[in-house]
Amino acid sequence: MEIKFVQMRKILAVIICAVFSSTTFGASIVFNVKDFGAKGDGGTMDTEAINKAIEAAGQQGGGTVFFPAGTYPSYSIRLKSNISLYIDQGATILAAEPKGDQGYDAPEPASNDIYQDFGHSHWHNSLIWGENLDNISILGPGTIYGKGLTRFGPYKAPIGNKAIALKLCRNVILRDFTILYGGHFGILATGIDNFTINNLKIDTNRDGIDVDCCRNVRISDCSVNSPFDDGICLKSSYALGFPRATENVTITNCQVSGYDRGTFIKGTFERKESQLVPDKEGPTGRIKFGTESNGGFKNITITNCVFDYCRGLALETVDGGLLEDVTISNITMRDIVNSPIFLRLGRRMRAPEGTPKGQLRRINISNFVVYNADSHFSSLILGDEERDIEDVKLSNIRIYYRPIDSAESVIQKVVPEDSKGSYPEPQKFGVIPSYGFFIRHAKNIQMDNVELSFLGKETRPAIIIDDVKNIELNNVEAQRAPGAALVVLKNVKDYSSVASKSIPNKSYKKADDKRL
Repeated sequence: MEIKFVQMRKILAVIICAVFSSTTFGASIVFNVKDFGAKGDGGTMDTEAINKAIEAAGQQGGGTVFFPAGTYPSYSIRLKSNISLYIDQGATILAAEPKGDQGYDAPEPASNDIYQDFGHSHWHNSLIWGENLDNISILGPGTIYGKGLTRFGPYKAPIGNKAIALKLCRNVILRDFTILYGGHFGILATGIDNFTINNLKIDTNRDGIDVDCCRNVRISDCSVNSPFDDGICLKSSYALGFPRATENVTITNCQVSGYDRGTFIKGTFERKESQLVPDKEGPTGRIKFGTESNGGFKNITITNCVFDYCRGLALETVDGGLLEDVTISNITMRDIVNSPIFLRLGRRMRAPEGTPKGQLRRINISNFVVYNADSHFSSLILGDEERDIEDVKLSNIRIYYRPIDSAESVIQKVVPEDSKGSYPEPQKFGVIPSYGFFIRHAKNIQMDNVELSFLGKETRPAIIIDDVKNIELNNVEAQRAPGAALVVLKNVKDYSSVASKSIPNKSYKKADDKRL
């Protein structure tokens, strides 16, 4: 019996080796990169062997290119249709440092790069890239380590600045792997249809996941730490040469944060690099729509997500696109460094001449708990002098704001419009004269079951409403600062507040200047 058992184990081992060896079975659907010359020793350049394995799989009509345990230094890896890369446990694809004229593929020519920055306009200058492909996957519990990628640009070849870049592809799956230091973009996906991103861990030095001009997208169970830029960012740039909406998107069960690079993966969660953020405005790491917003955003849900030590939720359209039909629910935030909620309709208009002005409308935000948010910038709903934000519902929201941390902070009496040419960030508007919400140039706003508190000294009103038409406050409670009003109304039409213990029940057809 013992001899038979040993024989069975040997037979099983042979079968397993055969499954993961394209040389044993030439028609196999699995192509082990080591069978094509990859060493995986951390020192030998494996670019040629990896691309040979991909080419061989493509010639067979598709299959899985398998990375067993090891470290595989490489320059640009070029995907093919019907290919999966499988990065096994213990395997790392290492973005190598360029040497002399050896390095990454050159950024392809782009005639349409004047309406977005360099990084959004090129894809080939990446560790892993694909264009005009169908049915591709990157899978497995291994790691993509972008050590040799830059987080800056523009530049000339052979430098690479993205871990994964995909353009005009269909049926794409990214699942289970880790990205450590993804360069300027951990993932840049532009013009992708039917896109699944699941169970990724990303600890990076600029943007984590950029979903640009994509349709039918599912992002779930991902953790993204990106102190110097956005964690999960939806965009709709002009990089394809025409406007294309990002639409039909779900983001569920994800966490975003802004701890120091690499310390999320290590589990030390350090906070020493905040001053190194490019705009000097504190760690980023959030979920955001925009700022690239030519094509707009439609039909999007975000639910069951955690924001930890980062900026707050941002919905922005400033380049002419429509941002509409969005539902966001079940969000918890802690240690937020700017506005917990930032809705911005602006006029930067980085778009072709004649592009119509955008709109921001039909937004539902509910079931938020926010603790220790920066009160310098309040929560902001900011339309434009020429266009209102429309149809926003805020419900079941609890926000605890920390006090202003510097005696040198000057509270503005008039908040600038900041309507042309400026990058839309809460801090660009200065210290807001209300600690809770500042709402301007908007109509059809409803706030239900909203509670606002501060965690230290405060002198400002809780809510300022300026140039707003039709706003309802139902069971809105706010902590009152000594000597300050709770609600300030300026040029407001059709205001009502009911069912509150702290805010008086009032109704005004027109309120030019009221303090409640």
